[in-house]
Amino acid sequence: MANSKSWLKICNDYKILQHNFNKSPFLLSATQIKKSCQGFKKTSEKEVRILCKQDTRKDRPDIFIDNNLFLLPVKNGFYNIIKGEGYVDIPKVNTKTKIYPSKLDFVLETSKIGNSEMQYLDYAYASSLIRTFTNDPSLVLTIRGRKYTPSFSFNANKQIIHVKSVQTEVDAGYEGTAQVVLIEAKAFAITNVIIRQLFYPYRQWQAMTKKKVTTLFFEKMLNNNAYSIWQFEFTDFNDYNSIKLVRSERFEIEE
Repeated sequence: MANSKSWLKICNDYKILQHNFNKSPFLLSATQIKKSCQGFKKTSEKEVRILCKQDTRKDRPDIFIDNNLFLLPVKNGFYNIIKGEGYVDIPKVNTKTKIYPSKLDFVLETSKIGNSEMQYLDYAYASSLIRTFTNDPSLVLTIRGRKYTPSFSFNANKQIIHVKSVQTEVDAGYEGTAQVVLIEAKAFAITNVIIRQLFYPYRQWQAMTKKKVTTLFFEKMLNNNAYSIWQFEFTDFNDYNSIKLVRSERFEIEE
């Protein structure tokens, strides 16, 4: 990893590997990261935002990979380093691709300009694919963009994590008569993702509504016409690692 040198220095400066992770996570501040990395010249080696963006297992620095560590933001400018599994696999969809006839009675022209995650997701929603997958015709778009979590606590690998006002972002959220559906979308293929991207919004919105919160992962790549959707659930509201795949399907939208 490009930032492995930076994290090696951070871990050495603050003796992170000497910490007893069986008793508690290691609390690290953005100020400490900046101080430790101020001697590096490249932005990627000293910018806190870049150093702390570890969305997949391979995005972690070598010292994290070698010592089974992962990073979670816990409040503005503070992070917990935790020992154990912090990611969930996104398995291949092995079932046959379903041809899905769009519910629109006209062809969308503007949806074919560009290749962003949001564009693909909007097209899937406009054609009623999201409603069909969730078997919920009542869904309407109500959530988009960045928000901040309320205070909450949870267990992660037997450690208690306390979170307060951490920024979250879902690519789209839909409310229906009985549920709220949150979607994390990608316009490229990945085999795993940090559970935080699904768990933090889930906890955030479950605190805001009495309706069931459903968590989906969505993938549509530029070089094919397949729309893949995975539904995950957390079997224990307070357990970060209780994530479980419920089902997955792959569709090709036919206009």
